[in-house]
Amino acid sequence: MVFNSYTFVLFFVLLLVLHNLPFSWKVKKINLLIASYLFYALWNPPFILLLWLSTVVDYFMARQIAVTEEKLMRKLWLTVSLLLNLGMLSYFKYGGFLLENFTALLNSMGIAYQAAKPDIILPVGISFYTFVTLSYTIDVYRRKFAPEPSFLNFALFVTYFPHLVAGPIVRPEDLIPQFKTPRKATSEQMVWGLFLLTLGLFLKVVIADGWMSEPADFIFGLPFPVNPLDAWSAVLAFSAQIFCDFGGYSTCAIGVSLCLGFTLPENFRYPYAAIGFSDFWRRWHITLSTWLRDYLYIPLGGNRSGSFRTYVNLMITMLLGGLWHGASWNFVIWGGLHGIFLCIERLFRSWSRKSAPMVAEGVIIQATLIPVRSKNLSNFLLALITFLLVNITWVFFRSPDFGSAMRMLLCMFGVITQGPKMLSTPDMLKVALVTIGLLSFHWSMRDKSVKSLFTSLPWWFSGTAWAVMLILIILTQKSTSSFIYFQF
Repeated sequence: MVFNSYTFVLFFVLLLVLHNLPFSWKVKKINLLIASYLFYALWNPPFILLLWLSTVVDYFMARQIAVTEEKLMRKLWLTVSLLLNLGMLSYFKYGGFLLENFTALLNSMGIAYQAAKPDIILPVGISFYTFVTLSYTIDVYRRKFAPEPSFLNFALFVTYFPHLVAGPIVRPEDLIPQFKTPRKATSEQMVWGLFLLTLGLFLKVVIADGWMSEPADFIFGLPFPVNPLDAWSAVLAFSAQIFCDFGGYSTCAIGVSLCLGFTLPENFRYPYAAIGFSDFWRRWHITLSTWLRDYLYIPLGGNRSGSFRTYVNLMITMLLGGLWHGASWNFVIWGGLHGIFLCIERLFRSWSRKSAPMVAEGVIIQATLIPVRSKNLSNFLLALITFLLVNITWVFFRSPDFGSAMRMLLCMFGVITQGPKMLSTPDMLKVALVTIGLLSFHWSMRDKSVKSLFTSLPWWFSGTAWAVMLILIILTQKSTSSFIYFQF
């Protein structure tokens, strides 16, 4: 089931009614659990078994870890949990990819081998709920907190439908405490939650699906070069599409959860206003970047073992972060590019700190050829450069293979100029207007929140904007297309 479907509207209304009837808190949680399984089962019912297996094993492994004092046995229970979760993820998500590369390796060595094409279906959301359950078991192992005694609370933490298939990636401390006491949305939470649901659907249905998907899908799907303007338009269209699609999903999830009285963590904070790549990852898919930081980068050593090891750790984290998105070398390259940009940024900052005595409080104390610009202008230029580089990385993320990505880059930078013009002028204008609008909105809001903007506006203006979004959603809704991140 997807948020942008009439089936979900009916499902959500019925669930809200049930959640607000005078049942006991335990009955309401059971209702939420059944609803979450139903929400997931509408894709492929047999995969519910994987969810159950992961839930049951992690619940009992965490309890074993907590009551065991012997270090070796604690590691053994943790290993069982890791093997199960990462084993399922590896088989379903990376089985075909590994087999394909193994075959290519043997062929390159002159060994004739052709494996049968594996018939593996990727369970929706497996990357997300695997990280959710892993964080729970690892945190219990670290003695960050005691295991949850209630199986119902733990099962609901794993399967709670707003975050189940595409995040935000919740931590135990985000959600489990909220299941311990009865919760019902206040009138303010209900209004704000419904507004967020509308905003998320507007981003997904109107901008991502209605306006940006067509030019992006069309150009990226062509098997031949196009002219540079078409190439740039397609990349900018995808840049807007993926933000509005994934950001729209997260906004819907947070809004839906708020209507039920639960708070989910923020996942996006105007990423296209980022000044540099470290700032970008503080604003894009925040719950994944913090997960990778806490459960991969820091355990690898973080920045505690010297500069060289820090850069190695950064690259490993970003390469695996890229691979998390999909079983393809394109995603590895995408993650690797982000890692390289993060390393360059870190090098530059290190060099800047050493050069800091050149300027003190705006007064040049030593001759320099670098002109002094206002901080706002410099930051805006840095944000534009970051946005440009992020768009280059999106080429690998969106292209079906490495060859297509390289062809698109060569078209964008004018190395291939003979490509025909494929996009119409109205399509290109639409992409340009959405890109300018998105960048302007992100830059003007980079240190603010949508809620503060919403409450500061006159009620009639906010109400009109809300109504316009609803009308555009109804007029634009064509199909119940899945969100892009469901495939991850």
